[in-house]
Amino acid sequence: MATPKQVSEAPDDPAIQAGGHVPPSFWILALGSIGVVYGDIGTSPLYAIRESVLAATGKSGPITEPVVLGVLSLIIWALILVVTVKYVFVLLNADNKGEGGTLSLMALAQRVMGSNMVLIPILAMIGAALFYGDAMITPAISVLSAIEGLKVITPALEPYVLPITLAIIVALFSVQARGTASVASLFGPITLVWFNALALSGLAHIVDYPAILLSFNPIYAVTFLGSHGIIGLVTLGAVFLAVTGAEALYADLGHFGKRPIQLAWIIVVFPALVTNYLGQGALLLQRPETIENPFFLMMPEWALVPMVVLATAATIIASQAVITGAYSLTRQAIQLGLLPRMEIRFTSEAHAGQIYMPQVNWLIMLGVLALVIMFKTSGSLASAYGIAVTGTMVVTSIMAIFVIWKYWKWPLWAVLAMMLPLLAIDVIFLGANALKVLDGGYVPLALGALLILVMWTWRRGSRILFEKTRKSEVPLGDLVKSLSKRPPHQVPGTAVFFTSDPDSTPTALLHSLKHYKVLHENNVVLTIRTSDSPSVAPEDRVKMEKLNELFSRLIITYGYMETPDVPKALSLARKLGWKFNIMTTSFFLSRRSVRASKHEGMPVWQDKLFIGLARNANDASSYFRLPTDRVVEVGSQITV
Repeated sequence: MATPKQVSEAPDDPAIQAGGHVPPSFWILALGSIGVVYGDIGTSPLYAIRESVLAATGKSGPITEPVVLGVLSLIIWALILVVTVKYVFVLLNADNKGEGGTLSLMALAQRVMGSNMVLIPILAMIGAALFYGDAMITPAISVLSAIEGLKVITPALEPYVLPITLAIIVALFSVQARGTASVASLFGPITLVWFNALALSGLAHIVDYPAILLSFNPIYAVTFLGSHGIIGLVTLGAVFLAVTGAEALYADLGHFGKRPIQLAWIIVVFPALVTNYLGQGALLLQRPETIENPFFLMMPEWALVPMVVLATAATIIASQAVITGAYSLTRQAIQLGLLPRMEIRFTSEAHAGQIYMPQVNWLIMLGVLALVIMFKTSGSLASAYGIAVTGTMVVTSIMAIFVIWKYWKWPLWAVLAMMLPLLAIDVIFLGANALKVLDGGYVPLALGALLILVMWTWRRGSRILFEKTRKSEVPLGDLVKSLSKRPPHQVPGTAVFFTSDPDSTPTALLHSLKHYKVLHENNVVLTIRTSDSPSVAPEDRVKMEKLNELFSRLIITYGYMETPDVPKALSLARKLGWKFNIMTTSFFLSRRSVRASKHEGMPVWQDKLFIGLARNANDASSYFRLPTDRVVEVGSQITV
């Protein structure tokens, strides 16, 4: 997901909307979206039909025409209602200055509903936490289901499926530090070949059994659910596997733009997926014994090996999109104050979106390996898959209601008329997937609960720390007046003092005066803020206020998708009249030693969790990209 952000005259060019000339860059964006946006949902045919039909037949019942037509009808209409209507035509329009995704929607909803509405950040934390579960399960089930094609070639290869899967996963995560720019250009073409192969393999079997086209009639879906009771609900949980990856449509909006994503879905992805699902259904009605692996058994024998290779490539691409999406989401969460600072490495000089986060990478890899070893087959993993994605979809639908109502300014009745049916579908799918909790669905739920606890603790602890620090600080205006009347000894150069509150004296400044009893010739009180927009224009980055001859107040603002680079931002202050020279500037940071308190703030166990997160947070000087030889850290102690 953190592919190079494309710039262009692009996606929503009026000429395109008016039917005029389509620039070449539009088609490049559309091709790129096929590889990145649709990689996850594009690998669902590997297992979705098999798991759905097995659920519908109780894993041992007869595979009849009503069952297959009912399952196919459910899959087709899930793709139409959940993906096409909700994501392609509704949510892609709910962008935050061109960016999409759970946290972008949160920032937009907070802007229109006010930051005091606690429900919005809670929903965002739930959605973000569940996404990490998806980021672990997607590589595990996708790569495993592709390598399982080896068993179809010859049963003798079955013992090698698990080791090969583990080796591919380790290799995939090991190369992340090198960046994906060099291979990202291949994602689109390879995935386009994959979708063409899906369509062609399915079409051959549809021709043999044209009655399978009856499954477009929603009556078959309704009849199946009405006649199968609890089995119908269990089947819905498996049917949902066909739409996992839909959230990527919205999350990758900023990389490719609305119209290329929409065009790729309508012209390539949706027809290919439906054709393949229909082909698998036709095969099952003609040869029920192929339920073991209908995807690979529908291939002619000569195409088996090439298809296993192509499927492996497609699943690696799908996994790559989710992994880099986890990096991007983590960076947003850090900027929005939901997670502590972590190390961010830039893997491309040309594209700011190309980042690598070592801590996130290795934690996800360990999770993926554990899942593969624990569940061993894609069929078993299917029980764990889905519940995290449905939870994220429910969260997205709820936040979208607030955005459409307040930001689009629709009447509430119109918003509810459009969104409540879509939300109801999400809730039904969530309920269906909840039935799989004991069979493996507890894994993403447990992981999500742990991450929600971490995010909530960090957010609450940071707020308590901020309020306690502010109480002990002196108002900046009072100190400036006092020092103007009785200035201490001055030394050459510039001192930059960091503070979260621009109206209070930084703790580092107070300790510096206490211990050194001197001031620099120029003193800057610096506050770094995060906007509810994904990025901030250079002209809005820096705001400077001259307080007197000794002091200036500086506020630097970053978007929640940007990584702070303080020296670069300070160079912009030259336009405001500040003669910034990095070699004569010292940066003063306050390093707080946090201790737990039994009588105030959070429970002691939560205090200790917050303290552990704070101790393991990335060094502030590294995060803000400060030159290490120009940084002075001043210690202080505080209880939370």
